[in-house]
Amino acid sequence: MLLVRLLAAAIGDGALDLVTADGRRRRIGAGVPALTLRLHDRRVERDLLLNPRLRLGEAYMDGRLSVDGGSIYDLLALLMTDSSVQGALGRVLETLSPALRLLQQHNPARRSRRNVEHHYDLSRRFYELFLDRDMQYSCAYFPQPGLTLDEAQEAKKRHIAAKLLLVPGMRVLDIGCGWGGMALYLARMTGARVTGITLSSEQLAVARERAAAAGLSDRVTFELRDYRELAASGTERFDRIVSVGMFEHVGVPHYRTFFEAVRSLLTVDGAALLHAIGRLDGPGSTNPWIRKYIFPGGYSPALSEVLPAIEASGLLSTDVEILRLHYAETLHRWRSRFEARREEARALYDERFCRMWEFYLAGAELSFRTQGHMVFQIQLARSLGAVPLVRDYMVDAERDLARTEAQTGAQAMTPARSARPAESAA
Repeated sequence: MLLVRLLAAAIGDGALDLVTADGRRRRIGAGVPALTLRLHDRRVERDLLLNPRLRLGEAYMDGRLSVDGGSIYDLLALLMTDSSVQGALGRVLETLSPALRLLQQHNPARRSRRNVEHHYDLSRRFYELFLDRDMQYSCAYFPQPGLTLDEAQEAKKRHIAAKLLLVPGMRVLDIGCGWGGMALYLARMTGARVTGITLSSEQLAVARERAAAAGLSDRVTFELRDYRELAASGTERFDRIVSVGMFEHVGVPHYRTFFEAVRSLLTVDGAALLHAIGRLDGPGSTNPWIRKYIFPGGYSPALSEVLPAIEASGLLSTDVEILRLHYAETLHRWRSRFEARREEARALYDERFCRMWEFYLAGAELSFRTQGHMVFQIQLARSLGAVPLVRDYMVDAERDLARTEAQTGAQAMTPARSARPAESAA
């Protein structure tokens, strides 16, 4: 049976029971398996043989396959030991991947807005189910083990703010500002004046509402605007630029345009901080299921794809940091919180939607644990003297911010929603 051979290659030294639609059970691998994969119709077998990277997720979403003895996370943890298993169609598409990537990542302004709307214009109530109270939808930062999600997201904002080296009155641009948490933090903690831009109408409405509630509307403004449009206007310059979790939606063909825009928007002595998902193992391609259902047009690059575009733009890379398992820990907490409130998500959407998000959160977490994904932070500048010569200032600034937060109290943060019961750090 061809599917048995495909699964055997995927699980390596593991073991799995397979029950096909006709009720026959086959044992794959050595030992006694903990999991049983059940196929509920005959077409699933054919689909998995052709393109498992796409069809496995689709079959799970549609209830055409199920897992006994564990969760979809457990099954993916078993199957993702060998990422080279492609299936017949998958191997063809991988061969064509360099050419296809140019098409898949072609993200002009109008297409970029559609891609953003696909994911980020979901109900605010849905994201409130599993994000931290500040609704940070990007990698948290865990300087110590055991932090709660709220603590780690606060630490992320502090870590980024320290690298920006802000002083009161500086003008800051937040490209891809989300629900406004980073912009509000920078304004509140440093006295900066922040402009946040997004392509999501839903996020824009929430961000503006939060700025008004925090009494920061005079120092923080949010706009529905593309970074290319802002740069083309030629009317504004910023002392600092920050972009968190947006670069994954730019696309390799647009990297030089992105960095040229950053350069044109920075003052001569300005600095920028880019925080994005990347790959440790070189250029690749976006998982086809993720591209179709979660992030159309999205791609997480290798640094070998990013740094040449920075160099070509005339910007200088003044600091690079790699965060390895921080996003795995973030996704673990999101996944646990989503599972705890799954019935609320189903009431907002439906069962298929919940299965889609279960598959997404599980697969994303494992991509950081087992398949070479990471997060990079690159500090950029236009001139060599824009930031201090040694990194000590980052540590000092981070400590100062933590001290100020402790003195003003955690409640100084304007939550994106009402408080929930305390979260376990597990």
